[in-house]
Amino acid sequence: MKRRERKSAKRKWRRRVLLFIFVCIIAVGAYAITQYYQGLSIAKEGPYKDDGTTFVPFEGSEPQFGEINVLMIGSDTRGEERGLSDTIMIAHYNQDTHDIKLASIMRDTYVEIPGHGMQKINAAFAFDGPELLRQTLKQNFDIDLNYYAVVDFEGFSKITDIIAPNGIEVDVPHQMSEGIGMTLEPGRQVLNGDELLGYVRFRKDADGDYGRVQRQQEAITKLKDEAVSLHGLVKLPKLLGVADPYVDTNVDNKTILTIGKGLISGSDHPMETLRIPVDNSFWNARTDAGAVLEIDIEQNKQALQEFLSGDTE
Repeated sequence: MKRRERKSAKRKWRRRVLLFIFVCIIAVGAYAITQYYQGLSIAKEGPYKDDGTTFVPFEGSEPQFGEINVLMIGSDTRGEERGLSDTIMIAHYNQDTHDIKLASIMRDTYVEIPGHGMQKINAAFAFDGPELLRQTLKQNFDIDLNYYAVVDFEGFSKITDIIAPNGIEVDVPHQMSEGIGMTLEPGRQVLNGDELLGYVRFRKDADGDYGRVQRQQEAITKLKDEAVSLHGLVKLPKLLGVADPYVDTNVDNKTILTIGKGLISGSDHPMETLRIPVDNSFWNARTDAGAVLEIDIEQNKQALQEFLSGDTE
C-alpha cells in the first residue's frame, strides 16, 4: 500500500515538474513573440519591410573549416547618396576559436569593378547590389564571402536604442556638426541612436573617412559587447523585430544561431579590426570617378588575407 502511495506521489511530482516546464516554455515563447511584434511596431516602415527579393541572388561560397565571412553594407535609402554603400565591412567569425574580426574597406578605394572598369568600390553596390560588390572583392582581394547583410542607416539608429537604451559612451574628439544634422560637443558623451549615427557618419574634419572608419569600428565593438551581455540577450526578440524592416540579408536562421551562441560563449574575446587600404599602401588621386584612393593592390590583398586567416607568417 505504502509502495503504491510512493509511486503515485512520484508520478504527481513528475507531472508537476513537466507542467512547470511546459508553462515556462509557453511564457518564454509568448514573451518572445510579444517583444518581436513590439519591435516591428517601433520600426514601422523600412526599406526592406516587404519580404520580396530586393537584390539579385548573392552567389556566396559555402563556409569552409568553420570560418564565416559576412559582407556588411551600410546604406542610406534617403538623401543625396541614395543607393551608394556608405560603409563596407567584412565580418569574420571562427566557430572553433570564437574569434571575431572586422575589416573595413574605405569607400573611395579605387578598384576594378567587373563590367564597369576602374571605379570607387562603393559604386559596385549602386550598380548591382551586394552580389557585384562580392565579385569586386573576390576579383581584387581574392576573398571568399559566404553571406551579406545590408543595414539601412535609419535602422542602425533604432537598433542602437534597443541594444543600449541608456546610450553608448564615446569620447568625441572635437565638435561635430557639419553634414550630420546635429551638434556633438567634445569630450565624454553618452549618445543615443541618432547621435551615435551622426558620430559614425561625420567626416568633415582633417581625418575625413579615416576617422569615420575608426569610429564605425568603435561603435560596432561597443554595440556587440552590449548585445551579448545578459540584459542585452533579454532584448533579442525585440531587437529582431526592430531590425527586420531595415536589414536585408541571406544569413539563414541556423547560421544566426551558430554565430549568436559563439558570440555569447566567446564574449570575452576582443574584436580585432583592420582598415583597407592599410598604412603606406595608398595615395590620393583624381580621376573621372572623382577624388579616389589609389592602392597597392597586392599589398592590401596580402594584408586582408592574412588578417582574416590569422596567418601572419
